Amino acid sequence: MTKEAYLALAAAQYEELRALGQEPDFYTLEEKFDQLWTALGRSVLEQTLGPVPANKQKKTASRPGSGA
Repeated sequence: MTKEAYLALAAAQYEELRALGQEPDFYTLEEKFDQLWTALGRSVLEQTLGPVPANKQKKTASRPGSGA
């Protein structure tokens, strides 16, 4: 991931982050802040590693049998 790609992801959520200052109570602010940063972290991780598979338990690589 390049610096420009990261900044583009962060810029996409900047207005939502700024709007958090208008929340009536600290609990709501903290909850929404956590949701925003978790979503940003997931986006950064997916851009770095690739998309998350639909089934996390699915085997993605296999080796041929021993042939015996």
